[in-house]
Parts: sequence; C-alpha cells; structure tokens
Amino acid sequence: MAAIVMVTLLFVDFSGTAQRWFGWMAKIQFLPAVLALNLAVIAALIILTLVFGRLYCSVICPLGIMQDGFGRLGKLARKNRYSYSKAKNALRYAMLAVMVIAIVAGIGAVVALLAPYSAYGRIAQSLIAPVWAWVNNLLASVAASHESYAFYSVDIWLRGSATLAVAVGTLILLAILAWRNGRTYCNTVCPVGTVLGFFARFSVLRPVIDKSKCNSCGLCARNCKAACIDSAAHTIDYSRCVTCFDCIGKCHKDAISYAPSYGRSKVEVSTDNRPDSGRRNFMTALAALGAAAATQAREKTVDGGLAVIADKKIPARRTRIVPPGAVSLRNMAGHCTACQLCVAVCPNGVLRPSASLDTLMQPESSYERGYCRPECTRCSEVCPSGAIRPLSVADKSAVQIGHAVWIKANCVPLADGVECGNCARHCPVGAITMVPSDPADESSLKIPAVNTERCIGCGACENLCPARPFSAIYVEGHENHRII
Repeated sequence: MAAIVMVTLLFVDFSGTAQRWFGWMAKIQFLPAVLALNLAVIAALIILTLVFGRLYCSVICPLGIMQDGFGRLGKLARKNRYSYSKAKNALRYAMLAVMVIAIVAGIGAVVALLAPYSAYGRIAQSLIAPVWAWVNNLLASVAASHESYAFYSVDIWLRGSATLAVAVGTLILLAILAWRNGRTYCNTVCPVGTVLGFFARFSVLRPVIDKSKCNSCGLCARNCKAACIDSAAHTIDYSRCVTCFDCIGKCHKDAISYAPSYGRSKVEVSTDNRPDSGRRNFMTALAALGAAAATQAREKTVDGGLAVIADKKIPARRTRIVPPGAVSLRNMAGHCTACQLCVAVCPNGVLRPSASLDTLMQPESSYERGYCRPECTRCSEVCPSGAIRPLSVADKSAVQIGHAVWIKANCVPLADGVECGNCARHCPVGAITMVPSDPADESSLKIPAVNTERCIGCGACENLCPARPFSAIYVEGHENHRII
C-alpha cells in the first residue's frame, strides 16, 4: 500500500515535496530502469525475484496494487470467486515480443500503452491530480476566508484529451478484469510480468503445498487472484504467482507454506512455470480511485477588469519541441514510456502529452501557458527512463531545443502601430533585438530581429507576446539539440 501512495504523490503533488522524498520510487520501476540502462536497479529486481518470487508485482508496481484494490471489491460481492486456469503463454510471449519490437523500433505509442508503471502514471496524472488540485483550491478558499494562507490556489487543467481518454479506458478495463478475475492483466498482457515470471520459476522462496496435509478443498485456488493454483493436482504455476500469500491465509490445514522448495520431501512443486501466493493483507481497498473524475478549469484573464483577452492558440510547428535533456526526438521516442511524470511536475505549464499517433502521449513543449525557465530542471530530475537526461542549470541555459521565428503579419507594432518589444525585453539569452521597421528611418517603429544562433528555444518570447490568438513570434523545434 505504501508504494502506491508514494507513486501517486509523485504525480499529484505540485509543491515538489513528494519528489524530494519519494522520487526514487519512479527510478526502481522495471521498464523505466531497462530503458535507462540502470543496471543496478535491473539486477536488484531480478535478484529480488529469484529469491522471493514476483514480489515486485505485489509490492512495488502501482498498477498491480491498484488491481488488487478492485479485486477486493469483487470479493465483497462474492467470496471465493476465482478458479484455476491454464497459462495463456502464447498471448503472454506475443505481448512481450510486441513490446521488445516497439522498443527497438522506437514506436513509443506501443510502449506507452503496454508499460504498467506508465499506465498507472497516466491514471494518476489525468484523473487523480485534477481532483487533488480541486480539493487544495477548496481548502485555499476556506483558509483565505479565515485570513490564513496555509494553502494556495493552483490552476486545474487537463493537458491532453487523448491521454485522458486512454487513462479512462485503461482504468475501466483494469477495474472490470480485476473485479472479475484478479490479476488477468498481469499474467496475460503485461510484458514486465512475463519477464519477471520467467525468473520467478526459479525463486528460492515460494508457496509450496504439503500433499500430506492437503484435503483438496480447493479454497486456495478459489482465492488465488493469479489463477495459478491447481488444487486437484496440488501444483502451483510459479511464473504467474504474484506472492500475495492469500492462499496461505485461506488454508485451514496449514498445507501451504512460503519456504525454500528445494530438498523438501512432502512438497508437490509445479513443474509448470512460476510461483504464487502470499500473505499480503497490507492492501486496503482503493474504491475512491475509480471515482476520481477529471475537472477542467475555465480560465479567463481580463485586462483591467474590462477587456477579455483571448486565449493563445498553438502554432503549427513543423518540428515538435521536446525539453532540454531529451537530446533529440529520436532519443525521446526510443526511451519515453509516456508515464506523464515530467508533465505532472512541470511548474510552468510547458509540457503536455502529444496527440500525434507516432508520439502518442509522449511529452512535448508548448508555450501558451508559460515558458521553459532556464533555472528549472524538474523534468530532467524526475524522468526514470532516460528520455530526459539529468542536466544542470548551467547546462540547460546552453542547450538549444529550437529557435524563434518572427511572423510579420501578427506583430503588434506593424498591425496596431504601437511600440512593443516584449519579446526582446524578456529573452533570457539576449537573442532578440529591436530594429527599425524601416531601415531608412531610424525613428520608425521597432520590430524584433532574432539571432537564431543564440536562441535556445525557451519560448519566453512566444509566451509573453501580446498578439492574440497567435503570437507574432513562436518557437520551431529542432530534431537534434545542440550546445551553443
């Protein structure tokens, strides 16, 4: 239970406190560690599995813990609801092959849909975070009425309709599967479960059945959420067992124990595949999770309380923008699992999920709500998969992720005949200068000139440009970032 709470806080906490305390939880998730080539974490998780079985799936993976919550709700409706079923190995290994091919080919959309940690991240960021922010704003309003500022209001907005739809669909599908059949997703679809299941077959500690004590009542099988106990044959499929220990807790004859299986004479060990069962009653029902609904804030800014300012619109960029540390579009596509953690922690409203099919739900930058501040490195600090690599504040200020492009028709001095210069004043690297609109007349209205070699693509000019609905200056992304 502690693991899912910590991971959830990573996605909903907007103060940055959770990241300082629990940021390591994202780093120890299996697939992000593989993509980041974090060999220490990979080795630790494999050793953990070889000793204890698929403990990762029950204790560390937030998606697995969430499914157990829905499974418990199903047990409230009907006890002893599960039954043994043979492993669907063809489907399991087919899904694993699809994942491997997608990673090698850099098809991020497929990786994003199959990655268990990322699936939970999307649910937390798209469904739970808006509710969390709404409750915070309610508390802020109440506190302000009592002249207290213990809370402060934050913007509530849904960053991508496609990501929201996928999150809702994933939640509904997993809720139905878990409510009816327990860990169906983990043992038929999840590639991480398949990989760990292979190692779990050889685990030192596993639930084992003492045939001399067993009366074949079948109670263990009817409570096995992994459907891996064949009580008639006294065998356990260890590749599917998620080490939950429910079978041990339900056996009235003490015929099942969690112990070393090798060298025991009264134990019938499955030669099938993997280990299961466990005494994990630490899981409390997550009924509130299914009720988490997305709330979209309506923003309306006014000028002096009179004129309504139109919202900015996203310009048609030829090349999308990815944050500093991503190195290139190719690196982002090959490593990102679209978990939305970087989107959740971005304090400036710059990152949001892509809606393009080839980069579905992967983060990209856009500057309608804010710009990428040179002093902020939050996204590079939290990324667990190596899609956004760590970089210092000094390094970030020298990374060019794109360059500014001036649109003459939208520029306020030319369109309205008034002085402006907002873009030049706010450029943090001095890449924009104001020059006379008429080269022959030094007193003519000034327009921006962009030094593309100096521009880092932070988007301050685009965000702070007063032109509406499209800025008179916008950032075009670069496929490969470079140091300037």
